[in-house]
Amino acid sequence: MENKILQTDLPDVLALAYLGDAIFSHAVRRRLVARGISRNGELTRLSLAYVTAEAQSEGFGLIEPTLSDDEKAVAHRASNSGHLNRPRHASPADYRRATALEALLGMLEVTGQTERLQEILDRLLDGLAHRETALP
Repeated sequence: MENKILQTDLPDVLALAYLGDAIFSHAVRRRLVARGISRNGELTRLSLAYVTAEAQSEGFGLIEPTLSDDEKAVAHRASNSGHLNRPRHASPADYRRATALEALLGMLEVTGQTERLQEILDRLLDGLAHRETALP
């Protein structure tokens, strides 16, 4: 039986997204360094394949069908948050989906679901790796 998470026991979804942003960025950096890439400029360039709102929106689409009801609820609340400060270069739809992804990652961290968090991070990073070839 799935353990239900009380949404009221969680931090605000934007705080979860803040945490999730750091988790995702760290996972990207860890993966790039593990590949043996050591030049700072190359690391920064390659990380852009993953950490933009457009990339994270695509990544959310990759994992969305596998989400539990609790995970969907957090993602939905985050994507509907009215206080999003969207950067000029991101579409509103991409930014909302990226925020949903980040809040989901933050929720998994806060609730101690480390195996699920790692499963999702692996699926995201594997699924977005193709974006590296499209970089200038």
